[in-house]
Amino acid sequence: MKEFLIEDLAQIIRAEPTNSANAVITGISIDSRTIRAGDCFFAVRGENFDGHDYVSQAIVNGADCAVVERDVGAGQNILKVADTVKALGTLAKWYRSRIGYKVIAITGSAGKTTTRQMAYHVLSGHYSCVQALKSFNNAIGVPLTILSADENNEILIVELGSNAPGQISALTSIAAPDIALITNIYPAHLAGFGNLETIIREKASIAEGLKAGGKLLINGDFEGLVRYCDTIKRDFLTFGQGGDCDIRGEGLISEGICGRLTIEGSQIQVPLAGVANLSNALAAWAICKQFDVGLESFSEAISTFETVDMRLEIINRGPITIINDCYNANPASMANALDCLARLGAGKRKVFICGLMAELGAQSEQLHRRLGRMVAESGVDVLAASGDLAGVVAESARANAGKEDFEIFVFKNTNELCNNLSRFVRCDDIVLVKGSRSAKLEQAVVKLDVKKFDA
Repeated sequence: MKEFLIEDLAQIIRAEPTNSANAVITGISIDSRTIRAGDCFFAVRGENFDGHDYVSQAIVNGADCAVVERDVGAGQNILKVADTVKALGTLAKWYRSRIGYKVIAITGSAGKTTTRQMAYHVLSGHYSCVQALKSFNNAIGVPLTILSADENNEILIVELGSNAPGQISALTSIAAPDIALITNIYPAHLAGFGNLETIIREKASIAEGLKAGGKLLINGDFEGLVRYCDTIKRDFLTFGQGGDCDIRGEGLISEGICGRLTIEGSQIQVPLAGVANLSNALAAWAICKQFDVGLESFSEAISTFETVDMRLEIINRGPITIINDCYNANPASMANALDCLARLGAGKRKVFICGLMAELGAQSEQLHRRLGRMVAESGVDVLAASGDLAGVVAESARANAGKEDFEIFVFKNTNELCNNLSRFVRCDDIVLVKGSRSAKLEQAVVKLDVKKFDA
């Protein structure tokens, strides 16, 4: 991060005066455990913690300054504001306006992280790039990502996430992207959005923050998105499989742990499972093309891309194969994961460890019933469902089962499921593990990693 004075920080975030204004800030942190000398500690509140309880520890660990909302005791360089998260965003917006790097902002219902990491993987071979740490895509993560770059970086890539209207608009105002991309539109976070039309409007609001001359890239295979973007008086380019798309991918074929697609007559090999990852690769190409990366160079780089953790991650542990896709879940990503299980599981006993799809609002039960039907129709041999709507998924799967030996297990929660893995997982099985973050199904992946299965 480019250095600046605490005095400047106080003015930018409109904080109460500090008594040592000439100290220099060299970094920003919200974690007292990772503070370095010269950092400013922002005391933010989370669901399970309050940063104000750790201000003293942050100072002890080397922080030169702290930004707080309430009194935390006497001390130098304590800046008080009304809202530390908003102050963090204000600082990031100011910083973005004064650093010359290009910003790529990615949003959508699915594929944001993989598309971002693909674009970074390719572009970092041509430019000095910075990307989000993990899935830092909210009002805290986006500012931290922006502030992590310095004047020597040429490109910054961020994700913009949302679970309620207005969040993308706020984030794009901070990021001020040069390139904004919408990966896709699916039913997700319906508890906050209510319907698909609201999701479209929310994702399309990423265009509001585009810098002058900036480019909007959207998935042209989603007609509702295209129709809406036609009304916002902003030029855009489309990518997708449709014949009318400006940037087109053809012949998307997923084969086992890899796949391929054709772009501009050239076959592109993608070393990831699932058709959705081929769409992500096409989105990444749409981005890279704006920075004059050649297709041959893109193809060479993407062929060495590695799987993103907990996103269709293939893990071979002794006699079982695990498809770890438990980072998050919505109806579309469930369908993609089940398709991947069917393709990879030919000749194997296919087990689906299924968690809740969270934040679907009033449509939650209906969509979980639909999931149960998908499970039955996809050729799964064993369903192990856990969580509040596990019974709904199981009932629907049983009603639509086309074979007598279809096994179904229902558990109250992930812990109970993990304690019963030996009841339904056998040697040589292929096991898909998928659910929303709240299900914490990575615990099942860990258990499967260490469990011994008899041959």
